[in-house]
Amino acid sequence: MAGTTRQFDFLVLGSGIAGLTFALKVAPRGRVAIVTKKSRADSNTNWAQGGIAAVTSREDSIEMHVRDTLTAGAGLCREEVVRTIIAEGPERIQELMELGTKFSERELPDGNGKELDLTKEGGHSKRRVLHAKDATGAEIERALLDAIAREPNITVLENHFAVDLITTQKLGYVGPNRCLGIYVLNKASGQVETFAAPVIVLATGGCGKVYLYTTNPDIATGDGVAMAYRAGAQVANMEFMQFHPTCLFHPKERTLLITEAVRGEGGYLLGTDGQRFMPRYDSRAELAPRDIVARAIDSEMKRTGADNVWLDITHQPARFTISHFPTIYERLLRLGVDMTKEPIPVVPAAHYQCGGVVTDVNGVTDIAGLYAVGEVAHTGLHGANRLASNSLLEALVCAHRAARRVLENPSPQPEVNIPPWQSGRAHHADELVVVSHNWDEIRRLMWDYVGIVRTNKRLQRAKARIALLQEEIQQYYWDFTVTSDLLELRNIATVAELIVNCALLRPESRGLHYNLDYPQPDPAWAQRDTVVRKSG
Repeated sequence: MAGTTRQFDFLVLGSGIAGLTFALKVAPRGRVAIVTKKSRADSNTNWAQGGIAAVTSREDSIEMHVRDTLTAGAGLCREEVVRTIIAEGPERIQELMELGTKFSERELPDGNGKELDLTKEGGHSKRRVLHAKDATGAEIERALLDAIAREPNITVLENHFAVDLITTQKLGYVGPNRCLGIYVLNKASGQVETFAAPVIVLATGGCGKVYLYTTNPDIATGDGVAMAYRAGAQVANMEFMQFHPTCLFHPKERTLLITEAVRGEGGYLLGTDGQRFMPRYDSRAELAPRDIVARAIDSEMKRTGADNVWLDITHQPARFTISHFPTIYERLLRLGVDMTKEPIPVVPAAHYQCGGVVTDVNGVTDIAGLYAVGEVAHTGLHGANRLASNSLLEALVCAHRAARRVLENPSPQPEVNIPPWQSGRAHHADELVVVSHNWDEIRRLMWDYVGIVRTNKRLQRAKARIALLQEEIQQYYWDFTVTSDLLELRNIATVAELIVNCALLRPESRGLHYNLDYPQPDPAWAQRDTVVRKSG
């Protein structure tokens, strides 16, 4: 198989809400391959607890949702993008429900039927977050995968890891750069296969695993951003890494996110003295935007020397808490924490990538034939800080728009001969400890030097160390046969470089990027993105 090219009409990398939605919408018009490096259900979508924000209540309005998004984005959102995505959200939500997604409902006050049970999260002025208890992402993923299974034109290739994008520029052709396909590692055979299509869609999610502590699954290694950057696409605003304020602090569980909806339903953040501290930092207290809450927790921990703070919802009736958060309640209980009787130990953790591959609202990148949708993309919706539960909304709307764009503007596959993957003299690695050591070092230095609070000195130190590590990784990449572990290491090193370089380009503090050397926002940097592109 290594010497043949597999031809499709559409190649989709990733099996979360963005990739699955796009695939479903284009399948009637051609053959679709969904390439996913683990199982089809392994995605950031599947881990999303809180919900999806959209205007579905008479008490809410598009204008209010727009205003809340712009406020959270700290002067860096693209307002026309914000308005487009939020205005189109309700219709896309309706489509999800028609596909079989079951959002939580509650009885109407008059007892005549039910309505959507909307919750409220930090930064929102109204209840507008649709949810399925505290496992919203899993419910959306279930409905989409059920629909995918009924579509004969879609092939799902599990345990297939995209190595690199194939472009005309890489093949030495003169003229505008165009994406032609991808080289893919078949993990079962160990062979690198060649896939070609006139449309390639990155829906690979984020990069939380570049940090030591994260709420993301193991797959979140920034593969799409790294591949796009290596292919010559523009990448922007990678300095804006959102740290979720409340990740469980427990020796046996390091990635359990405690949904923001716990605070939305009345949970308090307590310091080591058992007292609330958020009112000292912001008038919105626990419901301030995530960047403010995460920095406040970080400040409290540094001030007191504590390893964590506490999230307390014990003042709510136990029945209320268990019915609203059954998944979290059960998982905590298995770890010996009863959230109905005791506060939950929490710390901030890397959660969401607000920057990414530069696209318009239709997922169009600056490389012909290459699209990006969802967390991997930078549309301008999130600005300097994503408003809670806007991520699934963006993925849904932009995947729909990208599908419409490619169907209205079909492009034939160029008559270009794509050479098979060349492994050269690469041989099997006998020092896998090098991969695991470099992986750990990158994640730790990113946590220590490029975390919630930064300085120029820390950023320069991280830049120098990452450059040395990349030399080592690159040599290892060429000398040894590729494996999924080596590919992920290569990608997180690239993403770490991009985060640091973007952070060094922004001489201010804004939203999620807080630099002690520039503690205030600079008005001259409002509406300015930090754009990087690979040279040569």
